[in-house]
Amino acid sequence: MAKTVKVHVSDLRVGMFVSKLDRDWLDTPFIMQGFLLEQREDIDIVSEFCEYVWVDVDHRDSGSMHSSNIGSATQARQHNFAEPSVSVEEEHRKTYQTFREARSITRTLLDDIRLGGALNGDTARDVVNDCVQSVIRHPDALLWMAKIREEREYTAEHCLNVCILAIAFGRQLGMDEADLHNLGFCGLLHDVGKVRVPREVVDKPARLTTKEMRMMMAHTVHGRNLLISGKNIYSGAIDVAYSHHERIDGEGYPRKLPGKGISRFSRIISLVDAYDAMTADRCYAPAKTSTEALKIIYNERGKQFDEELAVKFIETIGLYPAGSLVELYSGEVGIVIESNTRFRHLPRVILLLDSEKQPLQKELVKDLVNIEKGELPRKYLIKQVWRDGSFDIRLRDYQKKGLILKR
Repeated sequence: MAKTVKVHVSDLRVGMFVSKLDRDWLDTPFIMQGFLLEQREDIDIVSEFCEYVWVDVDHRDSGSMHSSNIGSATQARQHNFAEPSVSVEEEHRKTYQTFREARSITRTLLDDIRLGGALNGDTARDVVNDCVQSVIRHPDALLWMAKIREEREYTAEHCLNVCILAIAFGRQLGMDEADLHNLGFCGLLHDVGKVRVPREVVDKPARLTTKEMRMMMAHTVHGRNLLISGKNIYSGAIDVAYSHHERIDGEGYPRKLPGKGISRFSRIISLVDAYDAMTADRCYAPAKTSTEALKIIYNERGKQFDEELAVKFIETIGLYPAGSLVELYSGEVGIVIESNTRFRHLPRVILLLDSEKQPLQKELVKDLVNIEKGELPRKYLIKQVWRDGSFDIRLRDYQKKGLILKR
């Protein structure tokens, strides 16, 4: 075991290998704990977030140490993600109506199946196509809208959100457009089997009985059967509907498949499905913040989730995804409208409340990357992420007011 020593950040030097932080790694811009300080900028970044760190005394800078999980602090926040082709404001204007229509079509699609109608893959494909094109142009606009939910419409909204998140994740994994369409199709229909589960079970606010849990778990079998009997259905979606609750450790359902038996698309949808469920208000549990959900995914990597995909998904979502309600160290409160793939802790934010938590006369847009440039005081660093509805701020209200659209 490597010998480590506790070091104050003022004593850090280039060449040291940081193996542990004095805070949770998800509260910092670093992808993984364990990185080499390769330049002075790395030390400056660590100093922004930590007072003490633990350094490996015996570490030597060698090629063998630079795996996908170990790199400099600078590398940890600079990813080769696809760049948006339009501004987030422009994409909000383009996709606002598209998103509302997609949500309505998804709801109708599931209601038709619930009433005994046949599943038509062409309708689902139309929804997926609109989502793919929006995510390719700029994913943050659609991801922001996907955070706005109606609790009573959970299943339909969850299916659409998983579609959107899966496409955004696939884009960052480097998938081509055809694969994005197929992955989005899998996401949109992964939970279709729940239309065959009694509503009183799906929406039960209390703990399910053993019998009710069996009924709920059967949605994977119902989903497989519905998709097999549907028209123009991508075959991979059948597998995903059946397998998205399997676990890497073989303890999932319905077949207890070992990790090697779970398809890549099923592993991806499993991650996205869990994240979206955790960050939604449910009849039996309040929503978790994005940060809380990502911590759970990180802790479950290699057990519930594919380890490599879990880390890449955390990188994709980032510390402050679009639509996050955040409080700054200045005390001001706002909504993240655009993430920053290079400096994950410095997104663009619309400020809504002043330091006394009173509404601002005019909402202000702050690009926190200007902190890095020395053009904005450090008090504008983000202190905390809050749940939607905190400080009486609700994303839905600001969508209706056109706060984002008019920018």
